[in-house]
Amino acid sequence: MINYIKKALSVSLTDEEIYKEIIHYEAKLGGRLFGKIPSNHRREFFCLDEHTWVWYEETLDKNGKRHNTTVRYDVRPNGIFKVHENLTHRRLSDEELKNFYLAVRLYGQKIPKELLKLVPANS
Repeated sequence: MINYIKKALSVSLTDEEIYKEIIHYEAKLGGRLFGKIPSNHRREFFCLDEHTWVWYEETLDKNGKRHNTTVRYDVRPNGIFKVHENLTHRRLSDEELKNFYLAVRLYGQKIPKELLKLVPANS
């Protein structure tokens, strides 16, 4: 996805700030793929690199305390592994694999169209 934006904007993405901005925007878009995001809630889903996907959720409870969870999906030749809170590292179950596939497919269908809206018409 980043290479797509780099090519579309003809911008060098060696600049860390530009890279972070694009990833942040892409993450927000990805979080919206799974329905309405409740108030006091943040959800992100994005492709970090060719082998890594990230799901992040954050909520504020009634006392204003922040709760978050991060799940990283490592795509490897021998399977897709789920790393939850950097602690557990396990292969996806059949159901999780199906859901991950559907999420990535939906991401691939919708996110590039959204990102294209950032590209000036005369580029």
